[in-house]
Amino acid sequence: MKKLLLLFVCTLLSLSIGAADKQSIRINTDNIDLILQVSPKNRLYQVYLGEKLNSTADFDHFNWNIYAGSDGAYGIRGREAYPGSGGEDMFEPALAITHADGNQTTYLYYKKSTQKAVPGGTETIIELADDKYAVQVTLHYVAYMKENVIKTWSEIKHNEKSSIILWRYASGMFYFNSSKYFLTNYHSDWAREGQPAVQQLQFGKKIVDTKLGTRAAEQSEPFFEIGFDQPAQENQGRVMLGTIGWTGNFSFTFEIDNVNCLRVIPAINSYASNYKLKAGENFKTPEFIFTLSENGTGQASRNLQNWARRYQLWNGEGNRMTLLNNWENTAFDFTQETLALLMKDAKELGVDMFLLDDGWFGNKYPRKDDRAGLGDWEPTRTKLPGGIPALTKATETAGVKFGLWIEPEMVNPKSELYEKHKNWVIELPNRETYYYRHQLVLDLSNPEVQDYVFSIVDRLMTENPSIVYFKWDCNSPITNIYSPYQKANQGNLYIEYVRGLYKVLDRIQAKYPKLEMMLCSGGGGRCDYQALKYYGEFWPSDDTDPYERLYIQYSMSKFFPSKALAAHVTNWNRRTSIKFRTDVASMCKLGFDLDLKTMKPEDYKFTQDAVTNWNRLKNVILDGELYRLISPYETHHMAVNYVSQDKKKAVLFAYDLHPRYSEPQQAVRLQGLDANRTYTVKEINLMPNTTSALHCNGQRYTGDYLMKVGLMVLSAYESASRVLELTAE
Repeated sequence: MKKLLLLFVCTLLSLSIGAADKQSIRINTDNIDLILQVSPKNRLYQVYLGEKLNSTADFDHFNWNIYAGSDGAYGIRGREAYPGSGGEDMFEPALAITHADGNQTTYLYYKKSTQKAVPGGTETIIELADDKYAVQVTLHYVAYMKENVIKTWSEIKHNEKSSIILWRYASGMFYFNSSKYFLTNYHSDWAREGQPAVQQLQFGKKIVDTKLGTRAAEQSEPFFEIGFDQPAQENQGRVMLGTIGWTGNFSFTFEIDNVNCLRVIPAINSYASNYKLKAGENFKTPEFIFTLSENGTGQASRNLQNWARRYQLWNGEGNRMTLLNNWENTAFDFTQETLALLMKDAKELGVDMFLLDDGWFGNKYPRKDDRAGLGDWEPTRTKLPGGIPALTKATETAGVKFGLWIEPEMVNPKSELYEKHKNWVIELPNRETYYYRHQLVLDLSNPEVQDYVFSIVDRLMTENPSIVYFKWDCNSPITNIYSPYQKANQGNLYIEYVRGLYKVLDRIQAKYPKLEMMLCSGGGGRCDYQALKYYGEFWPSDDTDPYERLYIQYSMSKFFPSKALAAHVTNWNRRTSIKFRTDVASMCKLGFDLDLKTMKPEDYKFTQDAVTNWNRLKNVILDGELYRLISPYETHHMAVNYVSQDKKKAVLFAYDLHPRYSEPQQAVRLQGLDANRTYTVKEINLMPNTTSALHCNGQRYTGDYLMKVGLMVLSAYESASRVLELTAE
């Protein structure tokens, strides 16, 4: 009888909720709709996320699964936009608070929403509040119309009588209904970044996270793709790409509930981070960035790449410099004179800049290896008697620009900084110290340490204003996790460390807005879109073996534009030709890190010509639309092509990795061209005194033919590569 009565009440409630009772909040791009609705009891729910709807009149047709909540409210079961802990929803919450009185239950009610124009789109701001506790949450959604990207974050504040403890604090929560869900997440180790793992999600939770603090490789990477009904495909099917802008511990939770609804919850990882929030303070969560595509991963990638170049990446629509690095050539063993010679090599090669890597600093404890000197950022007098000024002068004489390696967040115990300021170091006071790579991490949650790290860059730039580039490394995770500065608030350390880093970077950017920096972290340990507001590029991996780099660059290209991916030609895997290694690096932001003087004359001439070609075509490669044509994960080959925004130019990169013996080859069909234009095909990056063996070289084809029939550019030869330039008439 009670069940029948409850069913009758729910039916009456369902009938009473008509169009007039539904307040809809529409967050949309050209192709995506995210629709939220407010229930009569002022709870906020997601009712739709998917392909854009043509008519707002259809918003009234969304069916609500009505139930009576424990607080007397009613709404949609399992679809609350930002659910708190302790309520009627028994799944993972977006927000969990221990209030000042010890209560751990939070209910959020809708207060108001506003919208405002921002560059490229519209920001929707929604205010929620608990009716029993002085807690307010503001949800932010920025929808970029043409790029079909949505960026979201939340802000949490309170005015309770004393501090509250946050133990869940998501950037948002998103719901999907489909028959099946296939997750591709990317795991990592040193020299093995961007490794995809594909699995079908089942009932329960799948968590992808890191606990490294500074996030220095060896775990998970901060991006994922979801295929709906089938594993994500390149050119067809519904796909979501998502990534979080947080240079620290992050967490992605993928939870399928009892009715096969998928919840996606991006957040800071709350591991060891029960955050004490004082009254009146504002806790801002990281930005979560995502896009949806009905035409596979390829279109979703181009959405993110276009968005990043226009709105997120530092100098995203600006230039990038080619460079010669000394690390693979000299390591720690160099002098002022040997560096001056390398600067001349950089000029002869045709690159824009010479980059001095690790090993230039420390006097009491000279930097002869990785065991000493970190923290003492004074040039080693025995190596560099003229200091950095002599090096910048030498680059000016050579006719190139000057860049410098630093690792300012770290310290070696064998350093003057550690001797003078041990209280600036994250280190346990009562246990034996564990050293990762013979170093420790400075406590950037401490404002004094922030001032010191800023002063490293500031002093170098003040004394040497012609420095144009820093390679900012970060080789250690946070170990010995204890902050002398946080004292009783150790749960705040991981978060305040990252915020401290951003405060330093804000100061650097404000004072030196044109200073270009590379984001490096033991290879590809840092690659998030919050850090990339300050850095023009990142180093995807220390592994520059061209075979492995193709896999890594293919994975990274799904989430980042090519101008953000630094790729250097090195001597890793000398069994491959200089042409193959250079062609692999040329599909991203090109650099070199090898001894030019030991090269064969024909190899050296090839690299000079390749730099000339890359500089001529860099606007297509760095700012054009990317199409992944053949995956190395599925075949023994790889191919991509870039097309300029006006479709007048295109560049095709084709690589043979490890083909089978006498393997039959298929034509490579290009994408993104203008079908009605005619393109002339020319093979470039040829070795000196050789001519192209390709039948298509010098031929004219319509874009239609190139996209439907294609070109025979692959071979059965191991480590072979071809670069084709296409020019529209």
